[in-house]
Amino acid sequence: MIGTTVSHYKILEKIGGGGMGVVYRARDLKLDRFVALKFLPPELTLDPEAKGRFVHEAKAASALQHTNICTIHDIDETDDGSLYIVMDCYEGESLTSRIATGPMQVKGAVDVALQVASGLSKAHEKGIVHRDIKPGNVFITTDGTVKILDFGLAKLAGGQTRLTRPGSTVGTAAYMSPEQAQGMDVDERTDIWSVGVVLYEMLTGKLPFRGEHEAALLYSIVHEEPQGLVSVRADVPRSVAAIIEKALQKECSRRYQSMKQMVSDLKSALVPVLELPKQEKSIVVLPFENLSPDPDNAFFADGLTEELIADLSKIRALRVISRTSAMLLKGSKKDVQTIGRDLSVRYVLEGSVRRAGDSLRITAQLIDAASDTHMWAEKYAGKLEDVFALQEQLSRRIVQALELTLTPDEDRHLASRDIPDVEAFALYLRARQEILRASESAFDLALQLVERALARTGPNALLLATEAEILWFLHDQGIRPVPETLQRGDGLADQALELVPTLARAHVAKGLIAWRRFDPKTSVRHLRRAVELDPGDAIAAWSAGYVLAEVGLTAEARELGDRAHALDPLYWPAHVGSAFADLFDGRFDTGLAKMVGMHTAAAGIPVADLWLGVFLLYVGRADEAAQVFDRGARAGAGVVSSMQSFVGAMLRSDREAMYAVLAQPGAREVFEIDKEFSWMFAAAFASVGDAEVALRWLARAIEMGFINHRFFAEHDPFLSRLRGDPRFEALMDRARAKQREIEADV
Repeated sequence: MIGTTVSHYKILEKIGGGGMGVVYRARDLKLDRFVALKFLPPELTLDPEAKGRFVHEAKAASALQHTNICTIHDIDETDDGSLYIVMDCYEGESLTSRIATGPMQVKGAVDVALQVASGLSKAHEKGIVHRDIKPGNVFITTDGTVKILDFGLAKLAGGQTRLTRPGSTVGTAAYMSPEQAQGMDVDERTDIWSVGVVLYEMLTGKLPFRGEHEAALLYSIVHEEPQGLVSVRADVPRSVAAIIEKALQKECSRRYQSMKQMVSDLKSALVPVLELPKQEKSIVVLPFENLSPDPDNAFFADGLTEELIADLSKIRALRVISRTSAMLLKGSKKDVQTIGRDLSVRYVLEGSVRRAGDSLRITAQLIDAASDTHMWAEKYAGKLEDVFALQEQLSRRIVQALELTLTPDEDRHLASRDIPDVEAFALYLRARQEILRASESAFDLALQLVERALARTGPNALLLATEAEILWFLHDQGIRPVPETLQRGDGLADQALELVPTLARAHVAKGLIAWRRFDPKTSVRHLRRAVELDPGDAIAAWSAGYVLAEVGLTAEARELGDRAHALDPLYWPAHVGSAFADLFDGRFDTGLAKMVGMHTAAAGIPVADLWLGVFLLYVGRADEAAQVFDRGARAGAGVVSSMQSFVGAMLRSDREAMYAVLAQPGAREVFEIDKEFSWMFAAAFASVGDAEVALRWLARAIEMGFINHRFFAEHDPFLSRLRGDPRFEALMDRARAKQREIEADV
C-alpha cells in the first residue's frame, strides 16, 4: 500500500502492526499534516467480529480526550471494504523498544506508569476498560509524553456487546489479570493489574509471570506469586515496590479499587528524595507490630520499641526520635519518606514481634528514608529468656549499619541489663504501657506492676525511678495532689540514685518532683544533670527547658527546647520550652509561631487551647484569643476551662465573673499550687486595675519558683500598671535573689 492514496491520505511507510491491525504513516493532503492510518488485516476483513471490534476501538477511543491517549480523528472504509482509523502520528518509540535496551531508571519507569495510569483513569471515568495494556500499546514521544494505543479490546460498561466468545480470552497473555486469564468478567481493576506488570517489567527487564507455553503462563498468573521486586533490583524504593505489590494482588478486592488511587501513589513516589545532611546520623524506631496470637502481648512489642530507643539514644553521635513521637506513629499509614521528612531523620527502623509462650521471633528492617531503600532486613529468634541478647544484637546491628563508633561507656551500656530478670522486665514493659494511658486507673495498675517487679528483683534503680515518675504524674495531673505523694516519690528517686548515681531517669524524677515542691534550685540541678547524663532524653530536655524558662535562664532554655523538639517533634510538650523562652524574652511573635506548632501537635488537648489563647493575647490579637477562650470555656475541661472562662471575663472587664471563677468549689485550691495560673491571675487582675489582688497572686507565683523577673519587670504588658509600686519592686528583688542562687549553683 506504500505510495497509494486512500481518500485524501497518501501512505508513506509502514510503522507498526499487530493482531488487530497494520499501521502506516501517511500525509493528510487536505490539512498538510502527518497522520497514522490503522487498517484491519485483509484476512480478517470478512470476520464480522473482528470488524465490529475494530469499529468499537474507534468509537471508544474517539470519545476520549486526554494527553496520554492517542487522538482519533476519523474512521472510514476503502473502496474494497477495508476499514481504517485515522490517528495522530507521533515521533518516538514504543515502550517495547525502550525496555529492550535494558531496565529503566526508577524515576523514568514510574513517570511512564503514571502517564499510562492517568490516561486510563480518564478512560475509566467514561466507563471504558482497555483490557490490553502492554508495552506494545504504549508509545513514548520524543518529548517524553506517553500515548496509550489500541482500544480495540476495550469494554464499555453498562451492557455493551461482549467481545469474547464463551471460554476464550482476549489481550496478551503475559499482561492479563487472573480474572481475565480465566475468561471472567473484568472491570477497571484488570487494567490496574496490567499497569503493575508493565511497571515491573520496566524496572527489571523481566516479566513477573513466565511460562514455557501459554497454559503454563496463565497458570502462573492465576496461582503463583512473582519474585519480590526488591530481591531482583535492590535500588527500587519501597514505595514503588508497594505500588506494584498492591497492583498485582490476585484478588480484585485487594488491589487498588480505582486507577485514581494508583495515580495518587505514583505521584507520591515521584516526590524528590529527602535531602538531609549526610554527616548527621538520625533515626526513628517505629512501633514494632505485634504479631503474637494473644493481642494482650502488644505491651511487649511496644516495650521492645521503647528499649531500643533507650539503647540507641545513649549514643551521642546518633539523634534518636523520642518514644513519645515514635509511638504517635503507631498504626500510621504514612510512607517512610514522609516520616523522614516530618521528623527530619535519615533512617527508619521498623519491625514486628511474635511471642507465643516462651518463643520469641523478632524481624526488623533498616531503611534509608532519603532513598526509600532497604539497608538490611533480618530475623532474630529465641526464647523469652533471650530477649536481652536479641535486643543487644539488634542495637549493635544498627550501630554497624550506620557506621557508628561507640565510646567504651556506650559499648558497656548496650551490654548492660537495667532489669536482669526477664519476668520483672515484662512487668516493667506493661507498666510503661499503662503510664502512656495516663488515667488514674492506669497509674494505679502501673504502680502495682512495678511493685511486683521489685518483689522479684529487690531494689532496682530503674524500677524505683519509674515508681517515682508515676507518683509525680499522680500529683501533677491533680489525681493525688497532696504533699505525701511527692514526698514518697522523692524518697524512691533518692533510693534509685543511691544504687545508680548516673541514672538519668532518676534525676528527671527528682527534678520534676522538686519543681512541684516549689524548689527551683534543686529542680534545675537535677534536670541539668539528667540532660548531661543522657543528651538524647527528650523528656529531660523539654522539662529542663520549661523550668529554666520560668526561672529566667532563657538562653539555655531555648537551646534545650530546640533540642527537645528535634528529638520529639510530634509530642506537644516538646514545643513548650523554646516557645516560653521566646515569650519571656518579649519575642511574642516568634513564640506564637512555635505555640501554633504545639497546638497542632496537641490537637484536642484542652491546655493547648489555653496556651494558644495566651500567646495570641501577647501579640495583641485579642479578638482571636477571645474566640479560643470562649471555645475552651465550653469544653468542660475542669480547671483549664475555668481558667479560660476567667481570661474571657478579663477581656470583657467583667470583674464579677472573674471573682466567680475563683469562688468555684475546689478551684482555688488547685490554682494556688500552680505557678502558671498564679501568674495569669496576677496579669489579669493587674490589667483591670485590681493591684492588691494582682500582687498577692504574683507573690504566690514567685514563691513557688516562677522567678523570671525580667519578664515581669520588662516584657509583660499586662503587669505594666504594677511597675513602680514599691511592693512590686520588692517582689522583683526577691525573684532576682532566687535566680542568683540558681546561677551560682552551676
